[in-house]
Amino acid sequence: MQITFEKQTLDNGLDVIVHEDSSCPIVAVNLWYHVGSKNEQPGRTGFAHLFEHLMFEGSAHHDSGYFRPLQEVGGLLNGSTNTDRTNYWEVVPTNAFERVLWMESDRMGFLLPALTQKKFDTQREVVLNERRQNYENRPYGLVPVALMASLYPPMHPYHWVTIGDPEDLRASGLDEVKEFFGTYYHPANASLAIAGDVRIKDAFDQVLRYFGELPAGPIPKLPKLPPEGAAGGGDCRLVLIDRVELPRLYLSWRTPPLFASGDAELDLLAEILTGGKSSRLYQALVHQRRLATDVIAGQNSRELGSNFSIVATAAPGHHLAELEAVITDQLGTLQADGPTEDELIRSCTRLEADFVYNLQTVGGFGGQSDQLNAYNVFTGDPGYITADRQRYASATAERVRTVAKMHLGGTQRVALSVIPDESGPDAALPDSVTVTPR
Repeated sequence: MQITFEKQTLDNGLDVIVHEDSSCPIVAVNLWYHVGSKNEQPGRTGFAHLFEHLMFEGSAHHDSGYFRPLQEVGGLLNGSTNTDRTNYWEVVPTNAFERVLWMESDRMGFLLPALTQKKFDTQREVVLNERRQNYENRPYGLVPVALMASLYPPMHPYHWVTIGDPEDLRASGLDEVKEFFGTYYHPANASLAIAGDVRIKDAFDQVLRYFGELPAGPIPKLPKLPPEGAAGGGDCRLVLIDRVELPRLYLSWRTPPLFASGDAELDLLAEILTGGKSSRLYQALVHQRRLATDVIAGQNSRELGSNFSIVATAAPGHHLAELEAVITDQLGTLQADGPTEDELIRSCTRLEADFVYNLQTVGGFGGQSDQLNAYNVFTGDPGYITADRQRYASATAERVRTVAKMHLGGTQRVALSVIPDESGPDAALPDSVTVTPR
């Protein structure tokens, strides 16, 4: 399952990774900038996601929309931002490879000369409207805002959501965002992965031609974290009143960072709890007792620290306290006895299938080029997939039990009840405090 590749680093600091695959006449170009919402400051949030939009609005030598020149040659393209990184990807026919490199290099090196106040104002309004659609006017949409603000203290870089605070965006100015771009969007803070129908030497030569003369910027340092314990302790219980039909319970804990000890075991634990209809919580909540209409769990792995969440929607006529009691009981059983060998094998197999699935395409989100970049940015080794898979293959039932007991106890837990606006406060877990995220 190893992806063959060669890696070079240009004099300006740009990491370049090339994987040759001539099975189909297409090329995937995948560019990661090691910047996300964690690199922002309280009071000035949302800049990284805003640049995801601005980067598609044209640069000095192509001061127009970015989609048309690539779509007209049959290409696919997109981008995304999260807490830790921003990425842009294109998949094009082989003969359009040079066009992609030219356009990516131009917006890396020459975006600011084309960034006008009008573009900035327009895209800021687009982002504010996106926030209204995806958070404020969507059922359960403000949950991430409430959870992140409760899991992490105000000065922690994960305290706010990636899209940012609307007041911060409205207060930001063009000069501020230009300074943000100069700090993070340059070759020394970027990783370029190319996969597909290219010759390795030719690909490196073309990248050098288009990116080699771009100046390097300073390599940013990771943000400082508040001291341990700054988030408080104990069981934090919150209630969010929303325009929803059914109450929903969110239980979240802070957990180890991506690739740290315990991270893989928590992925396996999520599969054991809710991975399929034979999983423990699905059987206990949905199938047998019919207390919930659905239940999911997951380890949200991040660079500076992760969070593990269990989410369950109450069936009509049932209370969130019933769901919490069953979840707590099932976690207690796992923390005492651990999973069975059959559960562990089944979970490992499902995660192994995910590895295989992601290798089926050279581009797009999660494809070969995206994986090479992810491993390179977070570990320095584009070929870390072998070690990554080994984390799961070497996990034991006892280790899963220990990690569950260590990280999913009552301390540092956030329990958020989302209840319909017409229901009374008794619909939430007892002793919950009303929260009004913005």
